[in-house]
Amino acid sequence: MTDNTHLTHREPSAPDAVLLVAKSAFAAAPHQDMQRLAMQAEGLCGAQTVRIAFTEQGTPSLHEALFELIDEDVGHVLIVPLMLPLEPSFHNWMTKTLKRWRAGDVRPWPSLSITASPTSSSLMARLLEDLAETAQALDLSGPVRPTGEGSLVPAQKRRVLVCQGAPCNSAGADVIWGHLRNQQERQKLRVTGEGTMTAKSTCLGPCNLAPVLQVFPEGTYYGGVTEEAVDRIIAEHLLGGSIVDDFAYHPTGRKQRLRNLSE
Repeated sequence: MTDNTHLTHREPSAPDAVLLVAKSAFAAAPHQDMQRLAMQAEGLCGAQTVRIAFTEQGTPSLHEALFELIDEDVGHVLIVPLMLPLEPSFHNWMTKTLKRWRAGDVRPWPSLSITASPTSSSLMARLLEDLAETAQALDLSGPVRPTGEGSLVPAQKRRVLVCQGAPCNSAGADVIWGHLRNQQERQKLRVTGEGTMTAKSTCLGPCNLAPVLQVFPEGTYYGGVTEEAVDRIIAEHLLGGSIVDDFAYHPTGRKQRLRNLSE
């Protein structure tokens, strides 16, 4: 693979579908913005289908949107990352993640290609000029901190930390984080069972076990985490109280390597 903007060895053909990819969307307005972008991009590069997806929190996730296109038997998907700035490791972990998903899927896959950072486009200067024309003045008058009714301290026992160190990010920690956060919302984990809150973390330590997450109060380390592993950790550990030994790594005083779960 000589060009890191392509996920296939073949020269990319005209896409059948375009997938606009953002990082996160926590509310309705960002989703609506993405949908408007998709409508504006209809017919881009001759594609008949334009969809949106999020690599972290937000639905549809990249996994969901891509697998829906695979179900529709499209021939070629163009992935367009809209993040600014685009992390240097983005194409690397995207490739690793897509390879992992493809290895576990028996269906025929479309050819995939991915664009470079939006900042590499000669249209960026024109975009910035257009944005400047729509600028709105900020009103900084009024109190700095408006009065409110206060906040309820949640009754939560469990915490899940998802490592964001360089090796974990390179191994696709962003996608794992997004899947965990989406499941937190779908399953109401904050108020279900003993209550769980999730958070990103700086390096958790066992870098060669990436991607890594840690569950408290037990302090259990999980390595080589996939979406399937997250689902089991939620069902068996967070809600069931039992450590998932298939993905857990306990302190032994010796260096450990990722186990091959297919053996």
